[in-house]
Amino acid sequence: MITGVTKGFKYKMRFCYAHFPINVTSVKEGAKDIVEIRNFLGEKKVRRVELLDGVQYFRTADVKDQIEISGNDVAKVSLSCAQIRQATSVRNKDIRKFLDGIYVSEKTNVV
Repeated sequence: MITGVTKGFKYKMRFCYAHFPINVTSVKEGAKDIVEIRNFLGEKKVRRVELLDGVQYFRTADVKDQIEISGNDVAKVSLSCAQIRQATSVRNKDIRKFLDGIYVSEKTNVV
């Protein structure tokens, strides 16, 4: 609890794809932030994940295909990352071959 208030939690997530590049954007609807995932496995469907209260989305400029999810509550930050990860799970295909998705690559503190 003290670590969250003084330093904060930051999860870095990387995009993994073989052929179709994954496009991820953040949309603000009212007071809520929504992460939109497009072109996953070449599909036209737009996957939308609503971030929890107190969780911020940041697109890393220096590293290609990486986003950062940060906040004070580790449960909300990790749950938001898990929802993004589950939105890009491959269904009805061999998961040994289709490794596309968005995965957590690093867990650190903000400061």
